Amino acid sequence: MSKALVLDFGGVVTRTLFETHRETEAALGLPKGSLNWRGPFAPETDELWHRMINNEVSERDYWLTRSKEIGAMIGCDWTSMQEFVIAARSERPIEIIRPEFLETLNYAKQNGIRLGILSNELDLFYGADFRERLPFLADFEQIIDATYTKILKPDPRAYGMICDALDLSADKFVFVDDQYRNIKGAIDFGMQTVHFDVRNPRDSYAEAIQKLGE
Repeated sequence: MSKALVLDFGGVVTRTLFETHRETEAALGLPKGSLNWRGPFAPETDELWHRMINNEVSERDYWLTRSKEIGAMIGCDWTSMQEFVIAARSERPIEIIRPEFLETLNYAKQNGIRLGILSNELDLFYGADFRERLPFLADFEQIIDATYTKILKPDPRAYGMICDALDLSADKFVFVDDQYRNIKGAIDFGMQTVHFDVRNPRDSYAEAIQKLGE
């Protein structure tokens, strides 16, 4: 019986922007140490992160605020996260891809595991051209992106879309996301899940492989 591995994109496939502060500073010509908010890696340093976790602001609003802050540092009036991400990450996108993801992708391909991405903001944050620079995305049967559907996780309809697209029942999915609200939505929909720990990606991917083998 077919199983499917469905991944969130930012944070799961890619390293988070928290993990690449030094690279961002170098790309934007900022002094080392200019960026000191670290989200889940040091919650005590990031009040805005706490507000997001407490559902006081959305994830999109969190990153829009950070994008505007960083734009102001370099004299740019950025009005979207996409402007920030393209400026910080467009030169060498493959370098922000998690090696643990690439290992898991190879496992899935070798074992007949079907592949999908369910993202709230893939092209919204990264820009449509970003996909063309990541050839491994061709291995995914379906990419459902709320940039276009306008239906964001944890709305049950988002999980229904990937089920319909792959023509599998919810219990055949292992869904991986770093935001607990999206994991809870998937659990409520009937999916197996892995709450991805960006601080320990190897163990999170190992858990996904284990569940795929059950």
